[in-house]
Amino acid sequence: MTLEYSSHAPEPVAWPRLPPHLLLPSKTPDYLRLILTAKVYEILKETPLVHAPNLSAKLGNQVYLKREDLHEVFSFKIRGAYNFMASLSEEERWKGVVTCSAGNHAQGVALSGARLGVPCTIVMPKGTPTIKYGLIFVPPYDDPLVIAGQGTVGMEILKQVPDADHLDAIFGAVGGGGLVAGICEYVKRIGGPRMRVFGAETFDGDAMARSLEKGERVTLAEVGPFSDGTAVRIVGEEPFRICQQLLDGIVKVDNDEICAASRTSSRTRSVTEPAGALALAGLKRYILDNELVGAGKKFVAVVSGANMNFDRLRFVAERAALGEGREALLSVDIPERPGSFFALHTAIHPRPVTEFIYRYNAPERAHVFLSFQLDTTAAPWRSRRGGMHGHDISDDEMAKSHTRYMVGGASDVPNERIFRFEFPERPNALRKFLSSLRMGWNITLFHYRNHGADLGKVLAGIQAPPEDSEQFDEFLRELGYPYVEETQNEVYKRYLRK
Repeated sequence: MTLEYSSHAPEPVAWPRLPPHLLLPSKTPDYLRLILTAKVYEILKETPLVHAPNLSAKLGNQVYLKREDLHEVFSFKIRGAYNFMASLSEEERWKGVVTCSAGNHAQGVALSGARLGVPCTIVMPKGTPTIKYGLIFVPPYDDPLVIAGQGTVGMEILKQVPDADHLDAIFGAVGGGGLVAGICEYVKRIGGPRMRVFGAETFDGDAMARSLEKGERVTLAEVGPFSDGTAVRIVGEEPFRICQQLLDGIVKVDNDEICAASRTSSRTRSVTEPAGALALAGLKRYILDNELVGAGKKFVAVVSGANMNFDRLRFVAERAALGEGREALLSVDIPERPGSFFALHTAIHPRPVTEFIYRYNAPERAHVFLSFQLDTTAAPWRSRRGGMHGHDISDDEMAKSHTRYMVGGASDVPNERIFRFEFPERPNALRKFLSSLRMGWNITLFHYRNHGADLGKVLAGIQAPPEDSEQFDEFLRELGYPYVEETQNEVYKRYLRK
């Protein structure tokens, strides 16, 4: 799995690049001075802050988007990378720099090197990079000069937003924590007293939230790859120190909400990557969770990047309506008799139906898999009238990724167990799975769909005798692929098992 950064960047030492006058009496960096004197404007111009009128009207609040996706490298990462590299001595520039990144930070370092005449070595992340030949490591987030470079985002926001003293909150994506740390350092010193800063993380990439809760940095065992630009197992030491003191909280969102936020951003002619839409997803989730729809407050979300993998657009488009609450996915049981489909459609009408899947299975009851558009974020339709039983499965991952494409394949297989696996998208991943199976174990179901991500989602049914349970559990451990057993999943029982 290739993620944005090394899973654990080199530990920072004291700050050798900071002269004494840039340190506070506490020996910590004077970030206000560092941000005000940052060298980022040698290479870039201020990015615009744009009002989002449609989203503002929908949410009943003034929402602004800080368009960091409009940089030459389509990401805010150029700010920190350039500010760090512009501070190098002539000897250090001659030797060159190295960094570990698969995405936006690497592009920021490369462009900075081209402008400054500094040779750059980019290491694709696989654990901590080995630093050799005296090259200077350009950290993606864990350095005061990088944090100060990112902090210029906060400085620009306060200059650009109308009536900045009444700005209620700024939302920024959290990977290693450099962006929100830099924003906090500036706006908490210069902004109004009621101004707050929130970080946004995914549920499966919440290293900062867990660290703040525990009071020390936490290393995640696994991190979800969808928002790969923020897929960091451990946050930076210096960003964590700052966030402990200044960050007002973390908002967690799921992948569907990120897809919905990416779709919202597209209305401003921006196709954001998942990490780039993360802050906007967090802003929307914060408003809904705190019942602030119609509150008339003022918020800013930092659109942090737009390096979108084209193949991933299919997944984003498919999930955006669900994440935005504009579509509901339902499983409905209806009587197997003439007129039932019409009665079901009558109950849904006038909502537009977006998907409808059915196959005859039994003489008494029919199981229908359907989705339809919603006018609001209100709870989806449910009904038990006329013998119809509706079940909202909009949050069922197995239903959204697999079962909707397999309805009608019900079968009675003794000793069948169902698993959702995440296979790495690389050669021989499937062969490893197949070759690890014991003789006598039978694959009874297999469904795979490419989502344009670094991990492939697989639904598999395996028939194994009960007496092989210990060996089967050992097979799962040695396989090493993340999995969830779905044998008791109600959607599986209803559609795939007789």
